[in-house]
Amino acid sequence: MSSGGGVVRKLRPLFDRVLVERVAKETRSKGGIMLPEKSVGKVLEATVVACGPGKRDEKGSVIPLSVKLGDRVLLPEFGGTKVQLEDEGGREYHLFRDTEILATFHPTEADDS
Repeated sequence: MSSGGGVVRKLRPLFDRVLVERVAKETRSKGGIMLPEKSVGKVLEATVVACGPGKRDEKGSVIPLSVKLGDRVLLPEFGGTKVQLEDEGGREYHLFRDTEILATFHPTEADDS
């Protein structure tokens, strides 16, 4: 099981669940114009802050998760369970099943060819 910082001491995901923290909304355009909250939309990018151990198959062996602690992931527009921890300064987290996560972001690597 992966865990991160103080968050997991209070909340530890079970089975194939993943705890994520959404990336902050952009409040300015690239040109520096302030954007109203309604025009920003829902942020679908998040960082994995904790993972459960994985789901078990029929034989009892653990199926590992497809994400790990620190991964940047793409979330579906709807779904997940909102979790707000008071001890974390009111920070908002979301619980998703591993199968609900759409993709991971990887840093672009320089082309060696």
